[in-house]
Amino acid sequence: MSSDASGHNSSQVIGIDLGGTAIKLARFSRSGDLLAEAQLPTPQPAMPGAVTMALCEAVEELDPQRLAAVVGIGLPGPMDATARVARVCINLPGWEEVPLSDWLEPRLERRVTLANDGNCAVVGEAWLGAAQGYADVVLLTLGTGVGGGVLLNGSLFTGHNGAAAEPGLIGVDPEGPACNSGNRGSLEQFASIGALRRLSEREPRELGRAAAAGDPEALAVWDRYGSSLGVGITSLVYMFTPQLVLLGGGLAGAAPHFLPALRREVESRVQAVSREGLRIEACALGNGAGRLGAARLALQRLGGMMSDS
Repeated sequence: MSSDASGHNSSQVIGIDLGGTAIKLARFSRSGDLLAEAQLPTPQPAMPGAVTMALCEAVEELDPQRLAAVVGIGLPGPMDATARVARVCINLPGWEEVPLSDWLEPRLERRVTLANDGNCAVVGEAWLGAAQGYADVVLLTLGTGVGGGVLLNGSLFTGHNGAAAEPGLIGVDPEGPACNSGNRGSLEQFASIGALRRLSEREPRELGRAAAAGDPEALAVWDRYGSSLGVGITSLVYMFTPQLVLLGGGLAGAAPHFLPALRREVESRVQAVSREGLRIEACALGNGAGRLGAARLALQRLGGMMSDS
């Protein structure tokens, strides 16, 4: 069992999924076994300083014995090329060029790496979830915003300077609601929690329970939601022709209620040759994919782990 110079046990790792409403964190073994977990509300407003302090307290509570030497954090936006600076998080106020790794490392006395939350989710699902054995995967996280990650030929697609694969920001309606990104009518405006609230006054959880009980009004809302999401996914299928589209984030728990409409939309809009063998499913790891993928990326980048191990 190896440890670094500060005595940390590098066989353990912390993965954190920082969202607009909740911070989910967990301590894992090198093989991805869950050893401890916690969840806390994201400070409101979610300014960088307040979030940094919340992260420090949460990590110390999760790992008081300092068993993990490295920390991976998934955030809703693109990182810089060194994976140490959050370039922008459009749904978190004040998050522009935030050197989060530099802020956290001296406080946590652990090495820290950052990644896009959607990228973390697809890495987690590829490691121990529904994307195992698939080389070409598109994943969307459906929550406060709509993020995503793309695997092409088994590798993360991050594009020029690491900012690629923001599927929630593609345009689906030029006259649609304004988006924090500056776009109008982006997929996020039709597939996020806020979008669902525009369709119904009921909270997402209540809508899910009502649909499960057969409430026709709730089922109709989820049907509309699934159709809108399907329109956006159509563009992604044409762009990447994946084998698998995965849906994660807080709203994915209601996938049984909106997947039929979503699949119907994709089938009607995408040529057969572009969707041959395509599967559209909910993430196997649920809301835990992001923190697991953040841990995996931390091990690969900081923990001396070979990327193909």
